Amino acid sequence: MTWNFVRYSPEIESIDPDIEERLDQIIGFWEKKGRESPTTEGSGMATRGAHAKALGVVRASVEFLDGLAEPYAQGIFATPGRHDALIRFSSASNHLGPDAQLGPVLGFAMKMFGIEGPSLVDDEPDAGTFDLVLKNSPFFVANTAKHYLFIEELGNDLPKYLTRGQQGFHEFLNDFVTGKGTLPPEEWAWKELFAFVKTATQTPVRNPLLTPYWSMAAIRYGDYIAKVRVAPAAGSANQVLHTNLDIKSGPDVFGPALEDEMKAHPYDFDLQVQLCTDLKAMPVNDSTVEWPEKLSPFVTVGQVHLPRQDISRSATVEKGDALAFNQWRVTALHRPLGEIMDVRRIYTASAKVRRLINGQAQQEPVTAEDVVPNAAL
Repeated sequence: MTWNFVRYSPEIESIDPDIEERLDQIIGFWEKKGRESPTTEGSGMATRGAHAKALGVVRASVEFLDGLAEPYAQGIFATPGRHDALIRFSSASNHLGPDAQLGPVLGFAMKMFGIEGPSLVDDEPDAGTFDLVLKNSPFFVANTAKHYLFIEELGNDLPKYLTRGQQGFHEFLNDFVTGKGTLPPEEWAWKELFAFVKTATQTPVRNPLLTPYWSMAAIRYGDYIAKVRVAPAAGSANQVLHTNLDIKSGPDVFGPALEDEMKAHPYDFDLQVQLCTDLKAMPVNDSTVEWPEKLSPFVTVGQVHLPRQDISRSATVEKGDALAFNQWRVTALHRPLGEIMDVRRIYTASAKVRRLINGQAQQEPVTAEDVVPNAAL
């Protein structure tokens, strides 16, 4: 089949003209949460505002494939080669706690090393690192800066709502749709609410190595527009030890399962991209929409290899948790697209507060070895 891929142009994006003012409010929310987190989360350390609980930090390598068709050989993927990487698996929740309480939504944040070209972050643009920040959901739960702020506030306060039982849950739904009473009916957040409920209720409980992870929102892909996914490679998925997990069986289930798997065998993911063919059916400015694969399939452009290793050492966990990941730590040819991706620039500010409180280095690591010494088995 011949695919007609949409060409990238700046005009495809729709950004709120008041976004800078809204970003200041969002930064204020995340910085306040970070400063309070040593007490509110009970660990004595500042935690991430989102993806607070780490499941494990894993050494990896990424191989960009040779012989890709022209639409897929774009940006950093135009040059075949191997790059060291680190992957932080996490719960996607804003809080620490038992896995059963935090739920089955997980994160996969990968930092690749030795990538040529400046990145789009303000700090250390020449560090040579490139981040992919993914989640085991193909869509996001907010589209605009205006909605993002109250949705994050509500997500942060969800445990408080739920302590009031059914009444509290009804209040949560009402506050979500109406922006806590601030939105006129024509701006009510119905699409975001449906995406939130779908993510919360339909994300299956899976071994962290048995689930795909998506970028959720769109990025520039050289001359084109794409979403990114990592998917378990078939041969690896067949050898996992823990095919079924019961997250009610103990406070920590995902992390120990990942640790067992990495001690037992190597593992591979396929690194894939889905190119946009129709801006109406595959929108850039509405991240609550899952792009239909029948309009454009995911195509493998690289392999992510996780060697056998011991990820249990406390020093490794501490160094790994000092890492910062950002959707904007990418080169210009992979620029995040859409208003909600523009919002996510602010993660640099929240990371600075967290690292400052914890006495952690603010700099990007130079190599994977700096963070996770070789623990291959």
